[in-house]
Amino acid sequence: MTLDNILEEIKRADNIVLLTHENPDGDAVGSSLAMLMILEKMGKKVDLIIPELPRVYKFLPSAEKIKKEGKNEPYDLAIAVDTATIKMLNGWANYFETAKVKIVIDHHGTNTMYGDYNYVNPDAPACAQILIQIIEYYGIEIDKETGTCILTGIITDTGGFQYQSTTPETFEFASDLLKRGVNVSDIYKKVMNTKSRANFELRKRAIDRMQFLEDGKIAITYITKKDEEETNAESGDYEGIVEEGRAIEGVEVSIFIRETSKGYKASLRSNSYLNVSDVCLMFGGGGHYHAAGCTIAQSLEQVKEKIINQVKLYLK
Repeated sequence: MTLDNILEEIKRADNIVLLTHENPDGDAVGSSLAMLMILEKMGKKVDLIIPELPRVYKFLPSAEKIKKEGKNEPYDLAIAVDTATIKMLNGWANYFETAKVKIVIDHHGTNTMYGDYNYVNPDAPACAQILIQIIEYYGIEIDKETGTCILTGIITDTGGFQYQSTTPETFEFASDLLKRGVNVSDIYKKVMNTKSRANFELRKRAIDRMQFLEDGKIAITYITKKDEEETNAESGDYEGIVEEGRAIEGVEVSIFIRETSKGYKASLRSNSYLNVSDVCLMFGGGGHYHAAGCTIAQSLEQVKEKIINQVKLYLK
């Protein structure tokens, strides 16, 4: 069984590197930190590489152990969490590619199975929820610190338990973590209801620019590098802006476009029937049914036109 194979490879490895996707969200950070703690409990030497940690997640236990880069020599084992494709590994895919053994733990239906061992469950609403199952299978105790990281991943990737991907098991896990001393309300407040000043300023600009198309079924907006510079934004200060459009009555698809060094990153969210992962796959991206993204190296107007035209094909 895959989990048994993964456990054997972990036991065999002397040094391990943990990786997750670029522009990491709460599930990516929380799952990575939880995995770090579990591996350390197993007596392993681990490097967790996250080049840019969003400030909203710096409160998490062991966040101070995160590194911006790893070692020059190959690792015995590389583990990628919450990452659908190898090209999404922060630009640090070399650590994964050169490792002697490669493991992927993920919940994206678009995962390309790029590891030697792949444990992927598209039905899980968060990678962190998969980790609970793995930890329980290995018979390892989940303490308050590990549980805090896991619940952060679950809360952020379920939108605070509101997305349709949320399962009955999600609430059971949250209840169990609460019994273990994890402060659910505190995590919820920090990751869902607390905004930096820069995030607030970026939201204002994005809302002012929001356009509604196709009888209000599409909401689209954007921010630029200039916006981020003027608001002193840091990594992650753009999080949640795409939800502004989705929350508006009548909107089926919200599109948020952000300028990056690689082009324009489009984040899409849908409310009911439209599979935004299918839309993003057309541009080399992917994700989930109701939440997906892609990056297009063209001008802002070209990106807007391409995304809108593709979304229109799926509208009812």
